[in-house]
Amino acid sequence: EMVEDAAADNVRLLEVRYCPELSTRGGLTLDEVIAAEWRGLSRGEREFGVRVGIINCSLRHYDPETSLRIAESSIANRPHGVVGFDLAGGEQGRPPGAHRVAFDAALAGGLGITVHAGEAAGAESVAEAIRACHANRLGHATRLAEDPALQDYVRDRRILIETNLSSNLQTGAVARIADHPVRRYYDAGLNVTLCTDSWLMSGTSLSREYWLAHTELGFSRAEIDRMILNAFAASFLPWPDREALLTDAASALEAIR
Repeated sequence: EMVEDAAADNVRLLEVRYCPELSTRGGLTLDEVIAAEWRGLSRGEREFGVRVGIINCSLRHYDPETSLRIAESSIANRPHGVVGFDLAGGEQGRPPGAHRVAFDAALAGGLGITVHAGEAAGAESVAEAIRACHANRLGHATRLAEDPALQDYVRDRRILIETNLSSNLQTGAVARIADHPVRRYYDAGLNVTLCTDSWLMSGTSLSREYWLAHTELGFSRAEIDRMILNAFAASFLPWPDREALLTDAASALEAIR
């Protein structure tokens, strides 16, 4: 159903974040949870033509051993659609570096790495996500601008910032969408794209997020196209698949100019 909804919004690539540990309380193993998730997503992929990948999350309040188990199960399930590893949950007092061993394993096991960082906590959370956890994508990073040198580092390494306008407004990370730093990040040359976070909780869609970027932050059609293509280029899929999707997306955008 999630893939069906994404297809209706003209989404071509869907990387789904989920914490599989949350579904083990009834007796399922991590592998069983991931297998069930992949059955549904792969069915949606076949039926609706949206390419799908799974990003498994650990949560900051988990102990490092639990995070490592999730990472190891994610690596083992790469044949079942798992492409990435993430850390989510409350930032305050829970530095991402506590989960370093899990991220070391995820990196060695071939997973893409993204970390929720720099939303509730400051730029130091972003720095630790990059240096201790090997993040090459960052969820939110609304407070990255507090450290100009780190912002330049993120720009120069082309680390993708996954921006969530509606979600950041809901959580109080920004007072108004018009104040969101993504406009400044883009103008400074950072690699940014738009995401929905939870489209159910935020009552949004990817199309709506881009419309907000246009109406509230003044992004032009060409700038929106660039952010869309940034997402394809930074996907955690294998490069041949990314390249094909990127080429198709560029052609589709050109066709509707």
